[in-house]
Amino acid sequence: MPLAFESISHGTIAFGFFNIDSDMLLLDRYFLFATEFGEYISSMAKNDKDGACETSWQVYYIADPEDIGDLMGAIHAVRHTGFIGKTYRRFPFPLNPEDFKQKPEGYRNREIVESMIEKYAEACPIPVITDKNAQEISIGAYRFTRAVFHQLLNYVWRGGYPRWKDEVRPGYVMAMKQAAEQSGNSLFAGIVFE
Repeated sequence: MPLAFESISHGTIAFGFFNIDSDMLLLDRYFLFATEFGEYISSMAKNDKDGACETSWQVYYIADPEDIGDLMGAIHAVRHTGFIGKTYRRFPFPLNPEDFKQKPEGYRNREIVESMIEKYAEACPIPVITDKNAQEISIGAYRFTRAVFHQLLNYVWRGGYPRWKDEVRPGYVMAMKQAAEQSGNSLFAGIVFE
């Protein structure tokens, strides 16, 4: 389930997994697969030791909140609107609360989820920029402090809320953690994975 994180640019915004059967993340109105997120982070960690970085990420952008849908309505199976509603029609919330765990094999449903989001979203590149001292990062329109950026990485490491099923993390998450911890890039300085 996405959690609230403080951005510099937009105040409190949602970030995270929104369905346990998919490895897709949302960042407010941006959607991207966690496999790519992990690869983007690993690539940034391995580059540019002075902290300054400018790259781009491929995301899906949904402009209209109605097309995003109602997460709580979809979870409770009372309102299946937009992309999130369509996702929950295909992959409903588990009946047993103990089964509410992020599945490390969610990447296997990528083709299904991709075919659903393409009806609601536009695929586009967004700029990802860090300042010279790596005190801030901009991910498209959203700016974060380094500390909050570290919180986003920790969210993915943990498997968000409700955490990874059986505490088993996919390989892309393990690679992201290793790259971030070994990075000489000041954006990753002081990161601690909990």
